[in-house]
Amino acid sequence: MKKHKIFDVFLFVASIIVGLSFAPIEVDVKKFLIVVSIYLVFSAIYSNLRISQGNGTGSFDYGVSYSQSFALFAGPFGLLIYEIIYRFTIYFQRKVAKTADEDEFTDTLYNIGSFTLYNTVGFIFFIVLYPYFQMIPFGYSILFFFTALIIMLQANALLLFSLYLSGNLHSWNEVVLFIKNRSILDIGKVALTNGLLYYFVMENQWEMLIILFTLNYIVSRSFVSKQESVKNELERDRFREMAYTDFMTGLSNRAMMDKQMGEINGTGELLGIVVADIDKFKRINDNYNHSVGDCVIQHFGGMLKSRTSDEDLVFRSGGEEFTLFLRGRGYEECVELLESLRLNVSDHPVEVEFNGEETSISYSASFGLYFNKMTEDLPMERAYNYADQLLFEAKELGRDRLVVRNGQQSLVYS
Repeated sequence: MKKHKIFDVFLFVASIIVGLSFAPIEVDVKKFLIVVSIYLVFSAIYSNLRISQGNGTGSFDYGVSYSQSFALFAGPFGLLIYEIIYRFTIYFQRKVAKTADEDEFTDTLYNIGSFTLYNTVGFIFFIVLYPYFQMIPFGYSILFFFTALIIMLQANALLLFSLYLSGNLHSWNEVVLFIKNRSILDIGKVALTNGLLYYFVMENQWEMLIILFTLNYIVSRSFVSKQESVKNELERDRFREMAYTDFMTGLSNRAMMDKQMGEINGTGELLGIVVADIDKFKRINDNYNHSVGDCVIQHFGGMLKSRTSDEDLVFRSGGEEFTLFLRGRGYEECVELLESLRLNVSDHPVEVEFNGEETSISYSASFGLYFNKMTEDLPMERAYNYADQLLFEAKELGRDRLVVRNGQQSLVYS
């Protein structure tokens, strides 16, 4: 049996021993059954709204727990009975619905054991200090808050240890991140909820008890709905980004380029459209391999991105070809930037690993720049074709060239 499963069984056995040491139940049995029934109904409903975090082989719930108030009402032994009934009810529900995890049984033992043990500590803490807190304003609420804090600290410690045993905790950074995710507001929510529940139970205010449970459910349902909405929106954004991203370079792809062309088309924006291409790229693949060729493409794409501004748009438009939309610049500024880029490519070879050795690969690139206003008389598609033709001219002139056109005037830089 794995270490974390042994730990789960140990917690369960320890909770049985601790719970029995507080036997028998010191409350009216009829009232106990009424409270158990109400708690079970709402806890079962609420369990479907809990936010769960899966960690490898374990799955842990972070919803509001009502165990603190139940422990104060019925004592550790009464809580043990409640936890066994409640946790195994959920266990069998998941088994029937076929939604149970692989370790559902030992996870159930963990929940029974951990909730019973650290709420027993909370029970003792509350009972011992209650006479002193009665003498200060809002002492009841303050004591509930500190009790909830003590319980949370124990819960975190047990959970971290269980994650460590199951191999799902690998560094102190993960521990720190886990602790940072715990909110002081969550403690306040648990303390306030359990404080009111305990008060209503002790005063036999069943109507108010049910209203509080119902209100808690409505608020939680709303929270989960919002979380699901945010999650769906984030997933949509992620898939949208995936659809418009070239994964080799991290730059925008041809689909995004076509989209941007449609948005700029006919706006009258003064734009420098650049089509760039790595010279004799097939020779790099033939002399080395495609992995080395990919490194050259990534190097060139990274250089284009690093030397342009956030306002500029850089796309991998296909293979070893890249397209740039230079924005917010004059003609001379565009020429100066591209000539600097062309020279920089030649001066900075790519360092790659080939046949087990570090190898330096020099390469060059050619550029075609078409600069003009994107009016209705000059569609983006036509302007792009002009820039592509200028790149072809640069290749025909011997490569490692920049051919530019400003309106009707063409110039060559080499």
